[in-house]
Amino acid sequence: MLTIDQVAAFDRDGFVLVEGMFSQEEADVLLKAVEEASRVDAYTFEARDVDGNVSKLSLWTDIGEDAFGAVSASPRIVNSMQILLRENVYHWHSKVILKEATKGGAWEWHQDYGYWYHDGCPYPRMASAMLALDEATRENGCLKVMVGSHLLGRLEHGREGTQQGAELQRLAALEDKLPIYYVEAKPGSVLFFHCNLLHASEPNLSDRPRIAYICCYNAFSNIPVIGKGHGKPVPITLSSDDAVLQFAE
Repeated sequence: MLTIDQVAAFDRDGFVLVEGMFSQEEADVLLKAVEEASRVDAYTFEARDVDGNVSKLSLWTDIGEDAFGAVSASPRIVNSMQILLRENVYHWHSKVILKEATKGGAWEWHQDYGYWYHDGCPYPRMASAMLALDEATRENGCLKVMVGSHLLGRLEHGREGTQQGAELQRLAALEDKLPIYYVEAKPGSVLFFHCNLLHASEPNLSDRPRIAYICCYNAFSNIPVIGKGHGKPVPITLSSDDAVLQFAE
């Protein structure tokens, strides 16, 4: 359960890092699932940064009945998300981020709502939970966030490489006003972040990969008014608290 101080940090900064929300054993189960799961392979595509370097992303909109689904429906994640957004949520999508050692590309500065807006959601009542599956450091291209940038509102986005990126002129001005925080995290730590928080990551130049699992949620008051959106707006059936470990061999 989140503390009052953690909720206040999310409101003020646009994010909060909760260390040890999942155990090392649970993170290991998910890492093995990334290596073996055909689900990850089936939905993987590549995104190139402005220098042409590649990061891999695997994304799906259903929760599913596997170790990944156990996280997306985990009471630790879902209940925390409902506390932060102050209302009931449904699953928008989940994704695995794979940054390969020595060659994993950057993710350009962007807001998730920068493009989720075009999926028809009228309000920025959305947030994500990023679970570190291996250690995230500056050397292997951990996420970096612009503290408090969720309060700016939605910025215009365009193409940066094959990614969506926020407008460069405004970003340059904001970097002088808002501090940047590198989210270095141990396996099992979870970063909750607002859909308008500006975030990015640098290339992975280390000899270790960086892998993370991100679950995204939308408020029921924010069901898309146009278009199809992503996940189905239905209540989430919570998994048991030990559900991830049930997939351990």
